[in-house]
Amino acid sequence: MLELKEEEKNLVDKIMLFLSTNEQGESELVKYRFDCLDELGRVVSKYPSVRDSGVLRGNVRDEQLLISALCSFTSAYHLLHIPSRVVLTRSYLVAKFHAFSLISILLNNRVDKHNELTPLLRTIMHSIIHSLMIEEVYFSCLNDPNFSHEIKVRVANDLIALWDSGKDLRLVRHLPAFEALWTARDESPPAFGTMTGSSELLRITIDMGNDWQEFLVDQTSTDETRNALEEFLFGLSYEELKSVRKTLIESGISAVGYNEVRSYLGGQPAYDIVTGSDFRAIYNFYVDRRDAAMFRKRTSAPGPKSTIEEIYLKYRILRE
Repeated sequence: MLELKEEEKNLVDKIMLFLSTNEQGESELVKYRFDCLDELGRVVSKYPSVRDSGVLRGNVRDEQLLISALCSFTSAYHLLHIPSRVVLTRSYLVAKFHAFSLISILLNNRVDKHNELTPLLRTIMHSIIHSLMIEEVYFSCLNDPNFSHEIKVRVANDLIALWDSGKDLRLVRHLPAFEALWTARDESPPAFGTMTGSSELLRITIDMGNDWQEFLVDQTSTDETRNALEEFLFGLSYEELKSVRKTLIESGISAVGYNEVRSYLGGQPAYDIVTGSDFRAIYNFYVDRRDAAMFRKRTSAPGPKSTIEEIYLKYRILRE
């Protein structure tokens, strides 16, 4: 059944206890919201598992058939071709995000002895956001001609596990890297300066683990990875970065400040300013970059054809 993990349940209980001693109404609101989430999990779990076998008018439908279909996946229009359980599980994750977002709002700016719970709350919300993002990355992997059939079968199995339980063992392994990436970016905004990205890259690299450093050493020599990483670091599109750099050269300006760079664009920037404290903005920022990458791919335009999250996870998958 879809339900909270033990550490998530314990966090909710502790926060409700804290709120009950300060704002009884807020504690009851949290209880009601998580009771609704629990009921939703029960309803979703009544739908057949995507792993179940069945026969409809003589046609056998089972997990192996689903894996085979996923491995031959070519279309982005998959919503009406996937089991109801899949759509409902995604809805459960969205509802779960909103429930924990409520807690985040209620605890915002409170200085008390429960501050040690904030890192766990942040990790939970990061996990939900990346669970929603990871599905898109998996479809990208299944549509990647560079992936062998064997690897696509592994990815399809991971995707089915995510759909069946709302959990993904691969994401569990790589979530610390994703969270560290966002934390490092959030704690120190881009300096811009000469727009080389070297200072931002060094800052993030120092705060990341060995697997990320290995990825950078192996992959940042390629234009695709370097351009995708710059979009993430600077919060500007590939096209905007080219435009700003051209303006700097033509104007004889050697460096640009954080508060100046967007004035060089002459209009609304492609991506909104985002910080790691705004979890919905994290997802929006990923979607914006993904859509821009897909447009470049369809039109054969220059610039990154994937996000840095996709490139990094594909790199890890190919080496497992």
